[in-house]
Amino acid sequence: MSRAKHLLIGGLIIMTVGFSAAATANETDLELTIVNPPNLYDPSPNGYSTAVITPRNGRLAYISGQGGQDGTGALSPDFAVQVRQAYANLRTALEALGARPERVAKLTVFVVDHDMSKLGVLTKTVKEMFGGALPAQTLIPVPRLAVDGMLFEVEAVAVLD
Repeated sequence: MSRAKHLLIGGLIIMTVGFSAAATANETDLELTIVNPPNLYDPSPNGYSTAVITPRNGRLAYISGQGGQDGTGALSPDFAVQVRQAYANLRTALEALGARPERVAKLTVFVVDHDMSKLGVLTKTVKEMFGGALPAQTLIPVPRLAVDGMLFEVEAVAVLD
């Protein structure tokens, strides 16, 4: 179960997201700290945070790029369908590691022929998956991806308990 608290430290609004863990772990050692400095543009309406500090005792998992292919390898030609499927695939990878979306510290997304309409689809999907625990995120526009017809890919760094 996650919980969030907001702190004001040196003019920074900092949100810590804590998690239940094994009895031997110190709860504060498992918190991700989300930092959105007030003197920078607030990225949270766009589905990401400026920075995320990982816990001292967490193990990092690097999750390879997840595309919009379903379990059979089929790929829709629709960008929004691919984005939703890619995030469903990311969720499946996280679950296989025993992690939840709020344990993701960093996302890197690759968008073929990026435009503002695609950003809206991406922002909506990220907010649905991550709620208020928005990871740091970088969007990289690309001319193409590894598989013909692939329009979107997301890779992640997550902190494991």
